This record gives sequence, C-alpha cells and structure tokens, in this order.
Amino acid sequence: MSNLNSTKQKYQEGDLIVYPVQGVGKITEVKNREFKGNQTLYYVAYFSDSDMTVMIPVEKTEELGVRPIISREQALKAFETLKNPDASSTSDWKIRYQTNTDLVKTGDINDIASVVSTLYTRSKQKDLPILERKQYDNALKLLVHEISLSLGQSREETENSIFSILEEQ
Repeated sequence: MSNLNSTKQKYQEGDLIVYPVQGVGKITEVKNREFKGNQTLYYVAYFSDSDMTVMIPVEKTEELGVRPIISREQALKAFETLKNPDASSTSDWKIRYQTNTDLVKTGDINDIASVVSTLYTRSKQKDLPILERKQYDNALKLLVHEISLSLGQSREETENSIFSILEEQ
C-alpha cells in the first residue's frame, strides 16, 4: 500500500532548506523510493558546507525540524539576539556543552545566535575547552551561512557584521 497520497510536499527541487545541525542545503531532487514495502517520497538535499547529500522523508520534515531559510526580518532579529549573551550559563562546561548542543539541535536561528553569543563572551574571559570551541565554530558557521543567504550578502560581510555586534558587548 502506498502512502504517497497522505504526504504533503512543501518544497520543490531548487529550494533552500535548513536541516538542524546540518545547516542550509539545496533540494536537488524529489523522488520516490521503496522503504519497508511502501513507496516513500524523499527530498534529496545537498549540503555544500559538509559536501553531503541527505535523503529526507517528505512526511518527516516537520518532525525533523526541516524548515525554509529565515526571512530578512528574522535575520535582523538574530542580530539582536547576539547582543544578549546568556550571563546565567553554568560554569560547568559539560552542562553548558549539553545545553548548547540542545539549543543548536532545535535549528532555531535565535537559539544558534544565543549559543554563538554566549560562547564568544565566555571565550573572551577564558579559553574554551576543545569541544566547546568546535561547538562555537559550528554554530557560527550555521549562523553565518543562513543569515548571509537571507540578507543576500557574502559570508564574509555577514561574519564581519556578527563580530562587530559581538565586540560591542
């Protein structure tokens, strides 16, 4: 029995999407494939930052947090989020790391901006542990890529804007 009739396709070939933790990808194909005896519709998305292609079941996109890239207004709001690092974050780096991992996994641009801001501020006080440094670098990359696309800027321009905001703190 096919489940194609119950699947609502939100995205088309060529659309840019955000897949939490992976970042921005481009749908290169929408195709059917048999899975567990059923025909299932998949988005095939290419993520240039990681040079990876992922097949995402259309019916699971919402559950997986797949979304379109943010609007210009949302990008500008993320800049505002950068201005307010979480001063209450714990001094225990393991708890902080898990909290920040959970925030990045949401895929919400403001959560990612919050992680960048908080870790940047903390790194100015004391060197970050290696895992947190990687977490910061990854969150920054996700933030820069999506905002640059949203605002129609180069990644370098976006990164300069982000650091300009972070340095004002």
